[in-house]
Amino acid sequence: MRKPLPVFRRALADSWRSLIGWTIGVIGVLFMYLPLFPSLGGAEMEEMIANLPEEMVKTLGYEQIGTGAGYAQGTFFGLIGFLLLTIAAISWGSAAIAGAEESGKLELNLAHGVSRTQYALESALAVLVKLIWLGGVATLIVIALNEPSELGIEPAHVVAASAALVGLTMLSAAFALAVGALTGRRSIATAAGAGVAVLGYVFNAIANQSEDAEPLRAVSPYAWAYENNPLLDGADWAGLGLLWGLAALLVAVSAVALRRRDITG
Repeated sequence: MRKPLPVFRRALADSWRSLIGWTIGVIGVLFMYLPLFPSLGGAEMEEMIANLPEEMVKTLGYEQIGTGAGYAQGTFFGLIGFLLLTIAAISWGSAAIAGAEESGKLELNLAHGVSRTQYALESALAVLVKLIWLGGVATLIVIALNEPSELGIEPAHVVAASAALVGLTMLSAAFALAVGALTGRRSIATAAGAGVAVLGYVFNAIANQSEDAEPLRAVSPYAWAYENNPLLDGADWAGLGLLWGLAALLVAVSAVALRRRDITG
């Protein structure tokens, strides 16, 4: 009997070393930044931020960095953690279909009785599971450091922030996956995933500078995730729905595109 989810299991088996590396990176960043809050937070931090250009503060989202939730958001969830998980997500998403096609692995897998739809969906599932793992690790570390670092964040809000981070980065991965399925070119898929992440961040930063640019938030996935700081206010279900719903739609697009396109060897 054939074992279930062969593409999913193979994707995880082939990438466990890189996943360990990304996990160590996430843990290292959190242990590097969060324990510094007691010595940097409060009035001293707010005074330091007050000396920075207002435009820079708004761009980086540092308006509330004097609080534990604002500090964790400004250093990890909205910046370095976002960068780390986005790079991992785009790398995995672009490699899943486009990279496999360029290397010849996709054609070999399909020749062994794996349907194109199955390949696309199981590849997306593998990317999602790896991102959930990284988000789960981040959640556990933030909760573990919450009291020692005097952050004062509600544990449920940490879960909400991680759900937003994973959804945001999965969206970039799904764009890379879909474009890879449409074109078969890893470079184009990578550019598409990166473009979504960069434009989302830039649109949100521009909207922070001027009320006239406020409509840009409506098309910024970064704003969908973080306009209402989940570490302070809990889950933003509308924003999460947009992130996860669009990611799911793009995964479906990738399955349809791969099924209808000729595969190049």
